[in-house]
Amino acid sequence: MYSSEEIAVAGMSAGRSALRMGPAELVQAAAMARRFYLEGKSKIQIAEEFGVSRFKVARVLETALERDLVRIEIRVPAELDAERSDALRARYGLRHAVVVESPAEDDESPDPENLGEVAADLLGELVNEGDVLGLAWGRSTIHMAAALDRLPPCTVVQLTGVYDAGTAERGSVEAVRRAAQVSGGEAHPIYAPMLLPDPATAAALRSQTGIARAFEYFDKVTVACVSIGSWEPGISTVHDMLSEEERAHYASLGVAAEMSAHLFDAGGRRVGRDLGERCITVEADRLRRIPEVVAIAGGQRKAAAIGAVLRSGLVTSLVTDRSAADYLLGEFSPGPHPALDRTDPDTGPDGR
Repeated sequence: MYSSEEIAVAGMSAGRSALRMGPAELVQAAAMARRFYLEGKSKIQIAEEFGVSRFKVARVLETALERDLVRIEIRVPAELDAERSDALRARYGLRHAVVVESPAEDDESPDPENLGEVAADLLGELVNEGDVLGLAWGRSTIHMAAALDRLPPCTVVQLTGVYDAGTAERGSVEAVRRAAQVSGGEAHPIYAPMLLPDPATAAALRSQTGIARAFEYFDKVTVACVSIGSWEPGISTVHDMLSEEERAHYASLGVAAEMSAHLFDAGGRRVGRDLGERCITVEADRLRRIPEVVAIAGGQRKAAAIGAVLRSGLVTSLVTDRSAADYLLGEFSPGPHPALDRTDPDTGPDGR
């Protein structure tokens, strides 16, 4: 739905090289090109109509392209950057990469709202009837859910707790409900904060009926949407929830990015795994087994963090903006191709 093709048949006004064709040849070539490119007829059908072999039709169409009788233009909506999207997909081995125009008024803003709108359209393509859609906490996923206007019937499950249980109705819980309402499927929200004071409290919450029921769906998730945060104030939810002492501790481990309460260094290796013991979130191993994990993140301030998470192998697709894409495409080495090799890249002892 992001691209369309416009075929221009030049006819007798073709370029200089086409003048070598006689008038009858030009008229016939233009007619065949119109049938093939604009009317969608097969070469066999065209051959039958003009009383020639399908091999001659193929030669005529090839000549029409070579001599500029036919011009093919690939056009996408102005807000989408097809060239950067394809380059980013190839460079990082992603299944899907969609790059949108950065906001003109503030290139420094993380996760422009138009990312959510494009991600909502992408989900309409990726989700099939009967799928289980998982939504992690994040501003971008909340924007995406608000923009949803079509989804096949599917089950929707929340993958993380919320930033603040008191704001659940305006955040992740509402996003899950919204997606389920659009799809007509079941909703399985999590009414609990993402970060707890200690592992024992987190374990007790995980055993509660409603939360345990949502966790049971984690292994059934087929498409997931996640957000990415840089390790700095206002850009990472987890960073903002921790004490100064805790932030300094994880910074000393080299944390560069955060996704669904999992921390990553610049090379995409997970660090500070002990934090997960205090969190209500989908485990990284479960994320790795999900067939399609779509990250929604953009902005210059998140660009390095996006690159770190892409190297982790946990993400298969990305919706981002031009400013982040330019940084990612300018990096010297993207590391492993996540969509092609989703084995755990972590090596050595775990930083705790």
